[in-house]
Amino acid sequence: MSVNNVSVVLAHGAWADGSSWRKVIDMLRAQHIDAVAAPLPLTSLSEDVAALERTLERIDGPVVLVGHAYAGAVIAGVLNERVAALVYVAALAPDEGETVADMFYRAEPHPQAPRLAPDRHGLIWLPHEAFATAFAQYASPPELSVLAAVQRPIAAACIGQALERPLWRDRPSWFLVAGQDRMIHPETQSFMARRMGARIHAHPVDHTPMVSAPGVVTDLIVEAARTISAS
Repeated sequence: MSVNNVSVVLAHGAWADGSSWRKVIDMLRAQHIDAVAAPLPLTSLSEDVAALERTLERIDGPVVLVGHAYAGAVIAGVLNERVAALVYVAALAPDEGETVADMFYRAEPHPQAPRLAPDRHGLIWLPHEAFATAFAQYASPPELSVLAAVQRPIAAACIGQALERPLWRDRPSWFLVAGQDRMIHPETQSFMARRMGARIHAHPVDHTPMVSAPGVVTDLIVEAARTISAS
């Protein structure tokens, strides 16, 4: 089925950058779907939303907006009318009045989840060893090396700002629940997905499936794009 002029915009989460979407971008382009990874500063939720809006301004036609982890909150904050669908990849989906931290700490952390705290600059870094134990335990050693090397810290301010009305209340959404996620509890993901009324796909993948299981992520995005194209 053709996806006509539907484009995909990908938003990375904390401790990552746009390169985390490389495999998914390649797979989408193999199916003739244009994809762009939005650069987020990870300095505050408002500034991240503004950065994503600037990327969306450069895209023509309907957009499937995809968010990983923290970026689930970011994609919910945009107002661009060309956004036709939302895809959540092991992501956080606070409701109006909730914060990222409310959802992140909703359940007891996995035994191998890292302890996180801001440094003297108010930035939260992921410990190097946590990439292999919790962030992407199914990624290859070379992939883990790159993830750790390019990590970008997230400001504590990002996780404490309450959301306004989230866009998922007004757009169709898809949710990849990562059954082996050690960063965001799978039960929390399922709770958020059900509350959103999302189309849920659950797979036994880790927290960063666009690196360790890119085909699963790509298939979900393509499903959303085809649904939007056919509507």
